[in-house]
Amino acid sequence: MCGISGALWWSERGFVSESTFDSMTDMMSHRGPDGRGVHRRQYSTGVGVALGHRRLSIIDVEGGGQPQHNETKDVWIVFNGEIYNYVELYDELIKKGHRFQTRSDTEVIVHLYEEYGEECLEYLRGMFAFAIWDETKQRLFFARDRLGQKPFVYHQTSEGFYFGSEIKVLLGLPFFNKKLREESITEYLLYGYIPHPHSAFQGISKLPPAHYGVIEQGRLRIHKYWNPELTPNPKLSLAESQEMIRHRVHDSVRTQLRSDVPLGCFLSGGIDSTVISGAIQEQLDVPLNTFTIGFGVEGYDESSFAATAAKHLGTNHRCLQVEPDSMDILDRLVWLFDEPFSDSSAIPTYFLSRETRKYVKVALTGDGGDEAFAGYGRHRTAEALTRFDRLPSWLRGMLTSRWVDALPRGSGDSKIGKLKNRLTVLRRDFSKRYLDWVSPFTLEHVEGLTGSGPLRGKERDGLRFLSGIIEGLGPMSDGLRAMRADMFSYLPGDLLAKVDIVSMAHGLECRSPFLDHLLIEDAMRIPFEHLIAGQNVKPMLSETFKKWIPEELRRRPKMGFRIPLSYWLRDSEALGQNQLASKDSFCAQYLDRKAIHEIVAMNQTGKWDFGDRLWSLLFLERWGRLHF
Repeated sequence: MCGISGALWWSERGFVSESTFDSMTDMMSHRGPDGRGVHRRQYSTGVGVALGHRRLSIIDVEGGGQPQHNETKDVWIVFNGEIYNYVELYDELIKKGHRFQTRSDTEVIVHLYEEYGEECLEYLRGMFAFAIWDETKQRLFFARDRLGQKPFVYHQTSEGFYFGSEIKVLLGLPFFNKKLREESITEYLLYGYIPHPHSAFQGISKLPPAHYGVIEQGRLRIHKYWNPELTPNPKLSLAESQEMIRHRVHDSVRTQLRSDVPLGCFLSGGIDSTVISGAIQEQLDVPLNTFTIGFGVEGYDESSFAATAAKHLGTNHRCLQVEPDSMDILDRLVWLFDEPFSDSSAIPTYFLSRETRKYVKVALTGDGGDEAFAGYGRHRTAEALTRFDRLPSWLRGMLTSRWVDALPRGSGDSKIGKLKNRLTVLRRDFSKRYLDWVSPFTLEHVEGLTGSGPLRGKERDGLRFLSGIIEGLGPMSDGLRAMRADMFSYLPGDLLAKVDIVSMAHGLECRSPFLDHLLIEDAMRIPFEHLIAGQNVKPMLSETFKKWIPEELRRRPKMGFRIPLSYWLRDSEALGQNQLASKDSFCAQYLDRKAIHEIVAMNQTGKWDFGDRLWSLLFLERWGRLHF
């Protein structure tokens, strides 16, 4: 687990000096505090290459430094991530005649590439972003893991190709002209993040999950290498589904426990993290170190549930409390993320990672359980709304006609307000319904925020990312479509980006057994009705692994990793939110000041929980001031 950087140039104008490249590499020292390495070569043809690495040592602590190479030193790699099946791959490659200098998973990728070329990706089981320089072919080959756990960003010009684990690496290029990509603001308001393959900066792109790229003779080509079957197998029984998942979880955890440094597990008391903690504890001879976080506000604190799960499983458990002054880390998060990022759960995840790193260097998580096993309420809701869609058009029209607009707004938790919101949702097609469920702002709110300014109408363009994913899913029920949309948009764009950035900020590696691609492929085979069959929360997991889950946890509603933002932001002075609508603010250049002021004022009344929206705007404001 590390930070990588790289430069490939084929003319003097694309040249990157040693000092500049060293600065780019060291910009990620937080990702790799244990060591650094650089490989640099200039060829007589005018082609030059530099590969940089900041190391967090996990596997082969003594001998696993990077960049690494093959026996003849004509294939070089920088790699961020973990290959969980490296032991099996190592043995197979030895039998094929390959000679190793280390016992690291990094060198396994080098020899796999020698053996299989671009098809080496089919053999990798893990999370990864890497780049391989093939000196003989004068070719750069780079790739990102199937679910998007590890990031890869790049900048291409007519003179060169430059990449890194974080955008800040590329901002350090002396010839990079930093400009805002204005469309990114409406994308941010719609999704809470900037969706791949774009970024908030003109000229910087993100390699999408499950894709690889090749740069050869100045030409770039990008391909998708993983296309799982998205339609369930209707013949699969509930019992067969449970046995299949039981085997996959056990095997995924077994491989992800491979580490040469101490490890532990995040434990929230929810189904996902409890299952993973139980699976780990069953395979250990000593109590597992588990970690959670709590808040002093009723309705947001899961620490008591985590304690219940820890006692049931027999883990060595620790809990950290977060107070309102934790909001002071906003500027730190803005610097870490490089782009606007609205998911406020980055705050508790940041502190949880910091606390966990005091005791272990690797933490397993329950990430991916919701996306694979219908864990969000919107999955069931989407499926239920198909009944409404089957009603005659005249009846649907009557139920959602203009009389809905006449309903009073009410307060955020009033019955009339909830009725108005739900009837409004019924008017939309699936993609817009889904967006309402995952975005801090509705489409109408985004339209109101953009007003008559420079972004007017661009919110419709921002829908293309989601609509493109949904159109590519093929025919399936709306419940499954919501799950698949989460898997390919919300998961990599929000959840995994968050965990990667804030955990690596503390030199902590996070592993997610539910995101093993073999487990995901099997989970996608399970019919939707099996996933929701039962009264418990997330029944496929809570029933299959009930021996690890106390009864009271199996039946409690899902909370999610939420913080009391609305409560913390009641004071208009908090984090300078009273400046959001000022004439000289960054937000005011692109958004309607009156609409911003209304959000601040309505949250202050306490009738509406607009904490998430305020946090989104505050993050955008601080980010804009930092960069522009």
